[in-house]
Amino acid sequence: MPDSYLTSANVVAFNKVDMELLLSDVLDESPLVAAMAARTTAGATFVYNKKTANPAVGFRAVNDGVENTIGTYTTVTTTLRFLDASFAVDEAAALVDDRGVDHIMGIEAISHLRQAMAEIEEQIIYGTGNQAGGFDGLAQQTNLNNIADAQVVNAAGTTAATGSSCWLLRMGEEDLQLVWGAQGVISIGERTRVERAGSSTGRFWALAHSIHGWCGLKVGTVNSAVRIANLTADSGKGLTDSLISQAIERFPAGRGPTVCVMNRRSLGQLQRSRTATNPTGSPAPFPQESFGVPIIVTDRISSTEALLT
Repeated sequence: MPDSYLTSANVVAFNKVDMELLLSDVLDESPLVAAMAARTTAGATFVYNKKTANPAVGFRAVNDGVENTIGTYTTVTTTLRFLDASFAVDEAAALVDDRGVDHIMGIEAISHLRQAMAEIEEQIIYGTGNQAGGFDGLAQQTNLNNIADAQVVNAAGTTAATGSSCWLLRMGEEDLQLVWGAQGVISIGERTRVERAGSSTGRFWALAHSIHGWCGLKVGTVNSAVRIANLTADSGKGLTDSLISQAIERFPAGRGPTVCVMNRRSLGQLQRSRTATNPTGSPAPFPQESFGVPIIVTDRISSTEALLT
């Protein structure tokens, strides 16, 4: 039975004001964030201990001893970043909405929050390569950003500007978690009336909501993620079950990946590779899993990545 862990839907809450929002309404287009293990912290940082070496144990003879060698640990600080999804709507537009001011403000709130979750999803993958002011992501990890790294499988594509990656991730308390600050509260401020500068001249009045929260990515160990890099549009250089198998090999026994994350192009490459080996000649269905690992498809993984070297 697969492991179960808290996700953002379990730990994040809105301080609702004059609009009704459910987290599921804004996570439906961010499948990785929706599936990501999550926890909260009180402030803007999360500090935890990571084991760097196991203790030593051994067999001993009667009346003899063994050396007492303890495990070693290091303290790691995950720095969260401030996410701002605030918005304002021209009062003139809000007041003529056929379904009322609440409708247009609710639509805009959900639109901004959905985009915020999409940005978090891309930040998880690309980190500061997505938004420089955001938190570090998987691509910043020193064991995942070079073709020679032990946690990188090279698909060996060579066509520049057609690169992509597939990520095998292990989520949970000891591995990958999305950390939400301020005890997991996404704050939605009271509706206010604000004066704004016009697009070309003058000033106008607008209705506004401040929306903000804190979040960051905890990477528990070097074995929490494996990257299949240099997937390209070259013939024979797309995603296959063989590459996924090689990636799964990189995980320790008993601590394998819980999800396999890819974009739509990689999903299509994987499906076509299965069709090519189908003894019936019929097209294979779109994959839902590989070697029992569920597949998550996201549009936040690029098909124009720079190739890893």
